Amino acid sequence: MMPDLDGWSVLAALRKDPELADIPVIMVTIVDEYRRGIALGAAGYLTKPVDRERLHRLVSRFRAQVPPTRVLMVEDDAVQRERMRGWLEGPQWTVREAENDREALNRIQESKPDVILLDLMMPEMDGFAVVAALQKEAGWRDIPVIVITARDLDAKDRQRLHAGVQFVLVKERFRPADLVERIRRLVHSKPPVSTEMEAAS
Repeated sequence: MMPDLDGWSVLAALRKDPELADIPVIMVTIVDEYRRGIALGAAGYLTKPVDRERLHRLVSRFRAQVPPTRVLMVEDDAVQRERMRGWLEGPQWTVREAENDREALNRIQESKPDVILLDLMMPEMDGFAVVAALQKEAGWRDIPVIVITARDLDAKDRQRLHAGVQFVLVKERFRPADLVERIRRLVHSKPPVSTEMEAAS
């Protein structure tokens, strides 16, 4: 029940357009004409006031399948790796681990991740060197990097990381939910690598 053009007309127009005909349409209206809606091709029909749970169930049927986010966790501390892996459990995540920075570069060569969680203080080669290596490879520069470190970075440290790091999180000062939210923001927004680094604790 809308001005100018009612929902029935919109539904009919969508169904006649070859490029739009496959889009599921759920009717949400005060008019109780379920059979008419289904006959015209509606994928679902709800009458107002809408039951929230029913709407959620109905919409969930048409949720697009999203591939899992590929996370590379670069951390030499096995306990810390296990903790972070626990935060990223579920089918929406594929987590690979690297115990040191050289192993991390090998992992990236094998399969490019969507995001890297990087500890700075590592044996052999520190996290600063990893960031520098990522910036040297054209195909790796767009990989978002979240630094997770126990040390407070000074201005010189931040300058070294500026070009290739989006966030810096200080261990024991951030909530797991903060990390998950930042990963989602980076992967879904795909920010340019030149984005100014954001510090968070």
